[in-house]
Amino acid sequence: MNSNIWNEIISKLPNPHFLQTYEWGQVKAKYGWEPIYLIWTEKQLSVISSQSFSTENWSLISDNCLAACLVLKRTILRNAFAARVSILYAPKGPLLDWSNESLRNRVFDDLQTFAKKQGAIFLKIDPDIVLGRGVESGNSDQVITSEMKRRGWVESQEQIQFKNTVIIDLSESEENLLARMKQKTRYNIRLAEKKGVSIREGKLDDLENLYRMYAETSVRDGFVIRDENYYMTVWKIFMQSAVSNQPSAVPLIAEVDNEPVAAIFLFMFAGRAYYVYGMSRNAHREKMPTYLLQWEAMKVAKSNRCMTYDLWGAPDMFDESDSMWGVYRFKEGLGGEVIRTLGAYDFAPNKILYKLYADIMPRVLDIMRSRGKQKTRQGLSA
Repeated sequence: MNSNIWNEIISKLPNPHFLQTYEWGQVKAKYGWEPIYLIWTEKQLSVISSQSFSTENWSLISDNCLAACLVLKRTILRNAFAARVSILYAPKGPLLDWSNESLRNRVFDDLQTFAKKQGAIFLKIDPDIVLGRGVESGNSDQVITSEMKRRGWVESQEQIQFKNTVIIDLSESEENLLARMKQKTRYNIRLAEKKGVSIREGKLDDLENLYRMYAETSVRDGFVIRDENYYMTVWKIFMQSAVSNQPSAVPLIAEVDNEPVAAIFLFMFAGRAYYVYGMSRNAHREKMPTYLLQWEAMKVAKSNRCMTYDLWGAPDMFDESDSMWGVYRFKEGLGGEVIRTLGAYDFAPNKILYKLYADIMPRVLDIMRSRGKQKTRQGLSA
């Protein structure tokens, strides 16, 4: 199968996202999910599995594509029911011109039919539909939300991605980017340079140490991460896919006297860069390496022709009660704009199973998170 073709198709659509790429589907395929590719042309909807991917007339589809969606399917409760039951998730999809009402309705019709045919408890989508900009803004676009609710879609209790984020416009000069930052942020960037912090691009043989640093960060800051193999899979697949117009990941490592003290992973696809994983050690934190890392990430993204930099997450509530408030203040200092999006919505063909799943799953996730934290701590002490 030629991954370049799918990525080329979605890169031509509005707001292409790296979570809709072929590579992300391959990451999830290693952890129990089946990637399914949906492509809308003027005449038809094509539903393509990984097995049938190479048999389609891709040049024809590519030239006439109006919308597309990577859907991840996971079969669950295999032994509990006579028929297989699944859950479906389209991370940051579907991709289309959401202002086109007739296309929008067609895509919704087809997604709902697809979910029923797949025996899905629910289909979750969380496309980048902008509802408002800025901290004080309300939700300015209620049309699509109202349409979805009329169709039976409900706001998901399980929000996989962040609803809100901070976006930096990289189309301006480096001088203007610095000028838009808060004075304290600019000061910390200069301080890091003055105190001998240096930034280098990481290689594959850095990944083991980067995971350990990420694990240390998760224990210190109290968030849950997955096991080492998962991150190795993500990082290696995207680092090795770095060719022109295809998704890629670049680890940027901050060092003091050749000692790694902080790092981030910069993902890039279709003119957009993303700050997805950040990690740091307690050593040399007073030298502000994380500020210099973000400035270097912007410069690397610009050199790779990215026009925007997504800082990956902002609070739901913009006050100190939100657990992301401290992280947001750091991102705010970098000069970006808050973007509020639709968030995740679920379509449930089977309302009874959906309610059962929604009641049980939060408790299962709490147990899994608790075990995950314990496992991470044990791995660090081994």
